[in-house]
Amino acid sequence: MTKSKRRGSGPQITLTEGAIRVAWADRRLTILPSAQLPDAEEPADFVVDLDQIVAWDAPHESAEVTIEELQAIAQAIEAEFDKLGLVVELD
Repeated sequence: MTKSKRRGSGPQITLTEGAIRVAWADRRLTILPSAQLPDAEEPADFVVDLDQIVAWDAPHESAEVTIEELQAIAQAIEAEFDKLGLVVELD
């Protein structure tokens, strides 16, 4: 089962069992979970290492994810996890 969030022309977030999928216009991004943070007070349902998000998936792999896009993606991910009552850690 997947859950999607549609936000106008911004990033659309889909949560799957093992990844977060981002669709924005004609570009796609797959975010795999990172290791739990050792100093976390409570374990997160999903940990995202923002430093690992540098380029879009093929066929747009030569296009870098801009700072503004990364901020919008992070906000959309947080909103989707909040809506579902899940904990996401953005590192």
